[in-house]
Amino acid sequence: MIRINLLGQARPKAAKKTVPLEATVQIMFLVVAILLAGVILGITYFQEQRDLDATNKTISQLRAEKASLQQIKMDVDRFEAEKNVLLQRIDVIETLQRNRSGGQDLLQMVANTVVRVDTLWLTSLERKGDALNIEGQAGSINGVANFITQLKRSGYFDKVEITETKETDIIKTAETFGFKMTAAVAPASTAGPAKTQPTGTSQPQQTAGKGRS
Repeated sequence: MIRINLLGQARPKAAKKTVPLEATVQIMFLVVAILLAGVILGITYFQEQRDLDATNKTISQLRAEKASLQQIKMDVDRFEAEKNVLLQRIDVIETLQRNRSGGQDLLQMVANTVVRVDTLWLTSLERKGDALNIEGQAGSINGVANFITQLKRSGYFDKVEITETKETDIIKTAETFGFKMTAAVAPASTAGPAKTQPTGTSQPQQTAGKGRS
C-alpha cells in the first residue's frame, strides 16, 4: 500500500533509544569474564594434557621395566633350579664317596680285628645302616670273647653283643664254635680308623678269610 502525505510537512523521525552506561559496563565485564574463563580453561587443559602425557610415558616405562624384571626373575628361577639340581648331584656324589670310604675303613678295621684273634674267622658280614651283623667260627669260646674285646677296643664299634653261640663240627678233628653277634658302628665324631701295627702279611683285607695263626 502506498501512503501519500497530503499535509506537505516532513514526517518526524523516530527518536533513538539510548543504552544506559551501567548496562554497557556490565556487558563488557561479562565479555571479559568469558574471555578470561576461556583462557584459564585453555591453560588448565594444556597443563592437564601435559601431565597426562607424562603419566602415560611413565606407565609405559614402568611396563617395560616390569617385563624386563619378569625376564630376570625367570632367569633367576632357572638358575636356582639348575643350582639345586647340581647341589643334589654333589650331595649324592659326596654321600657315595663317604659310604665307599666308610665301607673300606669298616672292612679294614674288621680285618685288623680278626687277625688279632687266634683260631677265629668270619663267614658272614652284613651292614644295615649303623648296625653290623657278624657270623663266624672260632676254635674256642675264649676266642669269641677275645674277638668281642678287640672290637670294643678298636674304637670303631660299640654295643657289641652275642646273639648266638654253639658248638659245630666243621672240623672233625677239632672243637669249633659258631657264633653270631651284632655291633653298632660308632659315630664318625667319636670313632675312626684306628692306627694298627703291621700284621706282617701281604693281604691287607682278610674280612672273610681265616684268622688262624
